[in-house]
Amino acid sequence: MDAKNIWVTFPQLLIFLPLIAGVITFFLRNEKIAKAWALFASVLTLCISLTSLYYADNKALNGLTFGYEWLKYIGSSFTVGLNGLGRILTLLTAIAFPVIFIATSKTKYKNTSAFYGLMLLSQSGLMGVFCAMDALLFYFFWELALVPVYFLCSRWGGEKRIQATFKFFVYTFAGSLLMLIGIIYVYQHTTGITFADGTVVAHSFSLRAFHLASLTAAQQGWMFWLFFIAFAIKMPIFPFHTWQPDAYEQSPTATTMVLSGVMVKMGVFALIRWLLPIFPEAVAKFDTLIIGFAVIGMIYASCLAIVQDDLKRLVAYSSIAHIGLMCAAIFANNDSGFQGVMIQMFNHGINIIGLWIVVHLIEQQLGVRKLSQLGGVAHKAPVLTIMLVVIAVANIALPLTNAFVGEFLMLSGLYQFNMWYAVAAGVCIILAAVYTLNMIQKVFYGETNALTATIKEIKWNEKIILAVIVIIIFAVGIYPQPLLNLTKETVTAISNK
Repeated sequence: MDAKNIWVTFPQLLIFLPLIAGVITFFLRNEKIAKAWALFASVLTLCISLTSLYYADNKALNGLTFGYEWLKYIGSSFTVGLNGLGRILTLLTAIAFPVIFIATSKTKYKNTSAFYGLMLLSQSGLMGVFCAMDALLFYFFWELALVPVYFLCSRWGGEKRIQATFKFFVYTFAGSLLMLIGIIYVYQHTTGITFADGTVVAHSFSLRAFHLASLTAAQQGWMFWLFFIAFAIKMPIFPFHTWQPDAYEQSPTATTMVLSGVMVKMGVFALIRWLLPIFPEAVAKFDTLIIGFAVIGMIYASCLAIVQDDLKRLVAYSSIAHIGLMCAAIFANNDSGFQGVMIQMFNHGINIIGLWIVVHLIEQQLGVRKLSQLGGVAHKAPVLTIMLVVIAVANIALPLTNAFVGEFLMLSGLYQFNMWYAVAAGVCIILAAVYTLNMIQKVFYGETNALTATIKEIKWNEKIILAVIVIIIFAVGIYPQPLLNLTKETVTAISNK
């Protein structure tokens, strides 16, 4: 098989391998076999993703896609591909699932095969979102990624899981419906488009056709909000964020890691791939408004994180603040901002999953998550403490950690747009240091109490997983160039619109 044929199989494998593995998992009745099979499938998916990076610098293969006619008579095709941004996010997704499976391997689930089957189906949907080059296919995978999460939250969540899942469902369903209306409307305006190769299309759902859709400024203004609200709910950003803390708190921790580490990136990714290129005039019109809301949301979420007593809710509000900065940097609409967002999506995913693993390990041993009930953990679990401190300082973008590179570029892009927005966003970094250091002090330092005196050092598999996360943090922080190289193609494409 020649290099080109090898290349175009990667996006297909990344989508269909977890899909098929997930379906098979449903029929495995032995708990240990179901866990082992899910882990094997996720590791194999990671190997495929890493192998695809071998071709990342091959200009002859860069951007090649695979496609075949899916719904021929309405102009939709099963077209998938990996560009720079797609490679970064499929790599994040491929890393996240085996890490999550290993970190939560001791957790007992009722009907284990169904739990892991749904997790793998969600991974397949996420891979599809990041690879789809057709709007209808993108929408299909968008829903495929979300539907398993509804069942995971409602069946294996906490005591208030039904209320949290219902709220999550209402928000995301409303957003998906708005996006579907917008997709159909833009599709109606793809008539007679001529591509650079001379091909003329009637109606088409293809990414290229959507980027060239003949929309007036007024039409862009209306359609912009249909797409933006759908993506804003998924990220989420203020004021569409209220479903998130409840969903994170009530979901099983493995599902929370997927939601926070990977799934929120669907919205950020969609802004870059779909919203900005399709509605450039609307973006220029509403950029100041969107950035204003994003910055307000950052400050608001950071202040709420400071006063939280529940570890899950603290990490949830921290995530909202970080995503807010990504949204603001995107609408700054310059190369520094774009490049910072793309590298930070990967870094935030790694860091936030690391934080969730620590929260999970504490809750698993002690049965509590409240800061007021903890303290002195460092005396009993020094390795866990060291790992948490590294991940926590990365989360506040300390130099030489992975998040520093992305946040520096995002703030630089925001500064180029408006100095005062950059200053306000910079305040959030200070607030992040406040709630992060406060968490470290209350949970890990001070004197042990009757509860925390019983905690034990983490096991070898948990040490390995946290060590992998720490290695990625320092590797990207010290030498971020490989990730920056992957962003160049996407940045160039956006700048040429």
